[in-house]
Amino acid sequence: MTSSSPAGAPPADLPSRSRLPVAAAVVALLAMVPVAFFYAASGLVVPGPWLYLMWLLLGLLVVVAVALTRRRSYWELATPVVGGAAWWGIISAGEAWLGWTA
Repeated sequence: MTSSSPAGAPPADLPSRSRLPVAAAVVALLAMVPVAFFYAASGLVVPGPWLYLMWLLLGLLVVVAVALTRRRSYWELATPVVGGAAWWGIISAGEAWLGWTA
């Protein structure tokens, strides 16, 4: 006689969830650390109001990364890349058009 699982419980022979999305989330959120450092250090070059907007953008990127992590989406790996590219673009544009210098 075999024992059956309680009502509502998943069968024991089902494979567990893949750990790959969890690893992707860890990589993406760890990659946001150096990106956040560049945003934080931008105060040496960027004037106040622009700096606050950049920090707001960083906060938005972190919120998007967490939301994508909760969905177990691999698009979360794009958030550090987008953050780094946005930082580089903003700093370059400010230097070229607004005269920002260190």
